[in-house]
Amino acid sequence: MADKTLTCKECNVNFIFSENEQAFYREKGFQNEPQRCPDCRAANKRARRGGSGGGSREMFPATCAACGIETTVPFKPTSDKPVYCKDCFQSRGR
Repeated sequence: MADKTLTCKECNVNFIFSENEQAFYREKGFQNEPQRCPDCRAANKRARRGGSGGGSREMFPATCAACGIETTVPFKPTSDKPVYCKDCFQSRGR
């Protein structure tokens, strides 16, 4: 098997579908070759996630269950589970 040159369906740029990438696709059971170049794949992935790559996430206010400081978390806290600040969360070994 050898590297293949493919054309991106988004930007029409030629890109290499390497032998290693082909092996990875086979290992994962993917049946189709990539339709987009790596840059367009990354842009499409960012768009699906609703961001620009390094975009900001919605953060919610919370009080750390361990130390009591006010913090923010990237999920809406519920009363049935404890919420920890970054330091307390990391010290818990997770």
